[in-house]
Amino acid sequence: MLSPFDNRQGFIWYNGSFVAWTDATLHLLSHGLHYASCVFEGERVYDGVVFKLHEHTQRLHHSADVLGFSLPYDTETLHRATAQLIKKQKITNGYVRPVAWRGSEMMAISAQQNRIHCAIAAWVWPSYFDPNLRKKGIRLQYATWRRPHPSTAPTSTKAAGLYMICTLSKHHAEKNGYDDALMLDHQGYIAESTGANIFFVIDDALHTPEPDCFLDGITRQCVIQLARQLNIPVLERKLKPEDIKNAQAAFLTGTAVEITAVAEIDGLIFKGSPLTDRLIEAFNAHVAAYCTQHKNEQTAS
Repeated sequence: MLSPFDNRQGFIWYNGSFVAWTDATLHLLSHGLHYASCVFEGERVYDGVVFKLHEHTQRLHHSADVLGFSLPYDTETLHRATAQLIKKQKITNGYVRPVAWRGSEMMAISAQQNRIHCAIAAWVWPSYFDPNLRKKGIRLQYATWRRPHPSTAPTSTKAAGLYMICTLSKHHAEKNGYDDALMLDHQGYIAESTGANIFFVIDDALHTPEPDCFLDGITRQCVIQLARQLNIPVLERKLKPEDIKNAQAAFLTGTAVEITAVAEIDGLIFKGSPLTDRLIEAFNAHVAAYCTQHKNEQTAS
């Protein structure tokens, strides 16, 4: 069993300094806790290198901008802190969590003068799903909660408040014996799982929902690029649940899940497709090449 995340050894980069893991705390009345004025990223470490670090940092800045605040540290500072933290934590393969939030100077809906805090944590982390399960395929259940219209929430960001319905949906699915939930959008079209994008293999082509009200994942973008390099047709389109009844396969993509096969969605069974295996191989090769290319750059700090 994993140790609780509030009681681990090591260090966390917190507002520009490294502090002991158990000392990296915030006040009970922080605005980010009560009003969800908080943004974060999830980054994967392979062989000591953060995959797509620049893209993740750009998205963190974008999320903060949309929520109406600026990060108090520039990209170079965040990258240097990340590299130093990975070394201090002695992480070869793991996970990095940058997070920024409004502090406790004002406890009300309006808190524009509150200090913006920023921290980065990193830890050793195995696969999100069991490696054998990732190939065999996980089981999804349709969620009752839906992804909101982009005019009602900052859906292009990785903001903490957007994940409340994800937790509710995943908990409900797990109670029913499933591994995760598949969320529809406000119009009833397929959107994503609770923390990953989804693809379907239909007639030897990839079909994936348009990310118009949910996050256009960095791994999602990478897989689309790899598929096109392999001459696999990719269609980004609106998909109703009935549109996937003839799909041969389905899989999730994301920093945490990487590429994970889906075996079932609420009773709809997928037989699988060689395309999934080809993309997993291509993705693994791409990650290895990226790490080789960026190793000196990231570890020089």
